[in-house]
Amino acid sequence: MQTPASDSRAKILDIAESLFSRRGYAGVGMREVALGVGLGKSSLFHHFPTKLELYNEVLARALSRLGDSLAPALRATLDPAARLERLIDALVDGLAEHPTTARLALRSLFEEDEVGYDPEAPPPYEETLRQLIGGFQALIAQGVEAGVFRPVSPGHLTQTLIGATVYHFASSDLGEEILGNPIFSADQVEERKRELKSLVRGGIVADTPATDSQRAR
Repeated sequence: MQTPASDSRAKILDIAESLFSRRGYAGVGMREVALGVGLGKSSLFHHFPTKLELYNEVLARALSRLGDSLAPALRATLDPAARLERLIDALVDGLAEHPTTARLALRSLFEEDEVGYDPEAPPPYEETLRQLIGGFQALIAQGVEAGVFRPVSPGHLTQTLIGATVYHFASSDLGEEILGNPIFSADQVEERKRELKSLVRGGIVADTPATDSQRAR
């Protein structure tokens, strides 16, 4: 059951996520967040004593939300190729459903110095991020081992798939100019899925089962 406090907290996170995704950590002030929510600054500090705590929770929530989208595909009892296609669908849907997620995630990769994290204390959302990336790598490695995929690098292919989805949905006006259509429209979201799955089928799915010597390369 939602309480007034939890409603306020969720609204703060929504406003902050929108602002951080557009302007980054350094470009957003707590006063601006408070005004967007309709709270006094002291009330905002009651929920989040520092901007860093707010930023960390915004990222943690976004990644957790994405993880929830991917979890059924990662658990599915399908062959690796079918599971990877389902995972691509889930990743695209998760990023399309929340248009702020891709830009927020992309910005976070370049903002660590600005944020000023303690090198001895990794960001609290880092483990969730590693689990998501690890899920992709493990699935690809399983497919290579089974001979379903060509002998590709799980790390490089994971980078390729993340880049092809996160950059795409973060590309804003440039992406729309390239496509000639709104990135987040339903037809373009479905087209993105088709393009990525076509890339996977043509690029990594083995035509015939790989031999032991091929898998050993």
